[in-house]
Amino acid sequence: MHISEGVLSAPVLLSGALLTAGGVAVGLKKMAYEDIPKVAVMSSAFFVASLIHVPVGPASVHLVLNGLLGILLGWMSFPSILVALTLQALLFQFGGFTSLGVNTFNMAAPAVIAYYLFNMPARKGRQIVSAISGFAAGASGIAAGILLIALSLVSTGEGFINVAKVLVAAHLPVMLIEGIISAFTVIFLKKVKPEILEVAR
Repeated sequence: MHISEGVLSAPVLLSGALLTAGGVAVGLKKMAYEDIPKVAVMSSAFFVASLIHVPVGPASVHLVLNGLLGILLGWMSFPSILVALTLQALLFQFGGFTSLGVNTFNMAAPAVIAYYLFNMPARKGRQIVSAISGFAAGASGIAAGILLIALSLVSTGEGFINVAKVLVAAHLPVMLIEGIISAFTVIFLKKVKPEILEVAR
């Protein structure tokens, strides 16, 4: 789900950079010293999950785990995802530095939405409620992310409409896979270390 360099228009790139800067500022403000290890671990998980990707037009299809990041990190997903995407751009040329702001926002904004919608039921609900919340967070994280990517492409030019449609269709199975992974992860964490689901407000 990385958008390559040279694809998006300057206004879209600038808007993404500004929105990401704001999100990172909020995330850093909410991040306590004891949160740093959790943020680092989740950043690593995001980094590894999206290493194996299949190119689809100007973007790619791969696991993201942004919904799971949202449940566990909230606004701290912004700096976590920014670090992972920066390293991927630097080490593997995935995405690019000019599109870093847009790529970060497209992944981190759905994570924050997943936090507000699903953290509380995942944390306080019964096991079945936690599983459903985890699945919904994982699936909706991908769904919202790909819609933002489609919006970014279409905002650049109408010529990307068909590419956007292909990207949305290609990510339907990814939504299911991410939902299942997130559901099992939330259930496991709730059993062995429930305090990790607590996010500083």
